[in-house]
Amino acid sequence: MTGTIPSLAANGAPAIAAGSRARVLIVDDDERNLLAIRTVIEDIADVETASSGEEALRHLLKSEFAVILLDVYMPGLDGYETAQLIRQREQTKRIPIVFLSAVNKEKEHLIRGYAMGAVDYVFKPVEPVVLRSKVAVFVDLFTMTREIQRKAEMEQRLLDENLRANAERLRVEQELRLAEQRQAAIIRSLPIILYIEPDGVSPRVPQFVGGNFAAVTGFPFDAVQERPTIWAERLHPDDRERALQALHERRRTGFMAIEYRWQCADGCYKHFLDQAVLLRDADGGATQYAGTLLDVSDRKDLENQLLQARKMDAIGKLTGGIAHDFNNLLAAVLGGIGLIERRLPLGDDHKKILTMTRRAAEQGSELVGRLLAFARRQQLQPAEIDLARLSSNVTDLLAHTLGGLVELQWEADEQIWCAFADSTQLELALMNLIINARDAMPKGGRIKVEARNAAAEGDNPLGLPAGDYVVLAVRDNGSGIPADILEQVTEPFFTTKQMGEGTGLGLSMVYGFARQSGGAIDIASAVGEGTIVEIWLPRAPERARHGDTAAETCDGGEEAMRPLRVLLVDDHAAVRETTAGMLADLGHEVESAADGRSMLRQLRASPDGYDLIVTDYAMPGMSGGELLHKARTVRVDLPAIIISGYADAEAILSKPADAIVLTKPFSLDQMRAAIRSVMPPSVADAAPAPAPIARTAG
Repeated sequence: MTGTIPSLAANGAPAIAAGSRARVLIVDDDERNLLAIRTVIEDIADVETASSGEEALRHLLKSEFAVILLDVYMPGLDGYETAQLIRQREQTKRIPIVFLSAVNKEKEHLIRGYAMGAVDYVFKPVEPVVLRSKVAVFVDLFTMTREIQRKAEMEQRLLDENLRANAERLRVEQELRLAEQRQAAIIRSLPIILYIEPDGVSPRVPQFVGGNFAAVTGFPFDAVQERPTIWAERLHPDDRERALQALHERRRTGFMAIEYRWQCADGCYKHFLDQAVLLRDADGGATQYAGTLLDVSDRKDLENQLLQARKMDAIGKLTGGIAHDFNNLLAAVLGGIGLIERRLPLGDDHKKILTMTRRAAEQGSELVGRLLAFARRQQLQPAEIDLARLSSNVTDLLAHTLGGLVELQWEADEQIWCAFADSTQLELALMNLIINARDAMPKGGRIKVEARNAAAEGDNPLGLPAGDYVVLAVRDNGSGIPADILEQVTEPFFTTKQMGEGTGLGLSMVYGFARQSGGAIDIASAVGEGTIVEIWLPRAPERARHGDTAAETCDGGEEAMRPLRVLLVDDHAAVRETTAGMLADLGHEVESAADGRSMLRQLRASPDGYDLIVTDYAMPGMSGGELLHKARTVRVDLPAIIISGYADAEAILSKPADAIVLTKPFSLDQMRAAIRSVMPPSVADAAPAPAPIARTAG
């Protein structure tokens, strides 16, 4: 007996593979009869046996049979009952049944057997020749029926394949027609004309036009055919000679590509790119030109915009350079005014004059600031950030932006550290992220901004230097970002929003700000669950007065500190002298140098003899950032302040992470606060001592 369930044929009966032998089922409760009958017919067909009606029914669930030899008298289900059940089942009711009987040859028993579905009777003891003959007839009939079914199925399959092939051909033809229609529609919608033009015809008149001639030129094509000189007549006067010369040269070269201006029906000039190639016959003779006329007016406009942008960039660079020079001059003026006020006794008239002079210089400084803002070259101003104040500012700024469907929540660790970054740029970064989160939740939801302390170890996934960081996380439960584009979302101009709904600059700006601030961003998202964007920012340095709040430690204060030995470097003599005087007035000993090489010689001569470097940024030969990196090779822990009237945003990134930038012109209090921010608390808290000195290195 087989142990597997075969597949079903189309009529629901078990299917038999082509070429396999027919099966015969013998049902008898006497093992001897089963063996005897099997021996008689096993060379005609494959034989399966069952010792009861129940077992026979199980066989019929698994296989298809040419004939069933069924004993009449069996315990349990007898032959009549088994035959009745076989006839009731749709899949088996047409299988011939031959009853095997040793008794009851009476007519009424025979009639009952035929009524139960029998097609014949064989009486025991079985005559082998008779049994073989009867079984052979049913096997042949089954085999022929199966062959007929197989051929019918094959014909049906061929018919189905033919129908499918016809349907596929019809589908392809329809798609081809649709593609041709789409192509024609696309060509008509584009600012392009396709033409074929005979060789040697003057004036030029195309024979065939594809595209929307009227939309491109404003003229119907019939107007060109009626007035062949219209093309030459409407060329821009400045382009006419060049265009006619290109038309003359194309016969020699075999191609043409020229841009010119052409006056359309509305009187406006459009920029056309006219391209054509010469087609030849089988003998190599010139026949006609195939060409395109493309409206490139939009491209020309973009080129002009790009040219304008480059002009503005050049103006911005020039403005930045002028601002740097002005800041140096203003630093010298304001520094000198401060020195006069602090060092000389002044009458009221003198004080009034100095006050007017200072106000004029301060107004100049404000003007320079506006110039830098116009040129987009203002420097980041990192400082301690009070997160409570930050959350209040951002919430106020977004109060009318989020709408009523979005709830904004803030959560922070109880002992949250202060971040060290530009507060204005951080506010803009958070606003970008919160608005992105709002856009990901069109039906509303909750945006949570979380703040926590974190420590980065060496070789971390974000590539951060080891140290302490403040992490600001913006979490939403919106649509999420697919994994395959998650790494692209910080690329400039990449956006998942619809055209016109986003520039693709928001996340790239946040990424650049975090990197410029010495931090990083980390993005995690799941489609349908939401997104979390974390900004990692450096922890602010420890302040002079333990236990003070961030706001208190940022104000500079008037508290004195012990005198420091300061190396001052600035190539501008007036700024160098006034800065040295300011440092001396703060009680510090100053040694000045006009360039970085002189300062490095002094530092190498006495690495432990100085407490602080104050250096200009933009200097010939060696920038302040480069100078500090070289100084750190001599003494790695030397505090540093960069003073700058203007520095390119990318160049300023070259400074050491713990050096701060003090923008020129600066006041005495700003210098004092800057020194406090970079000096260790043990130095800043030390008792002051007299003897301020300012001298210049030779």
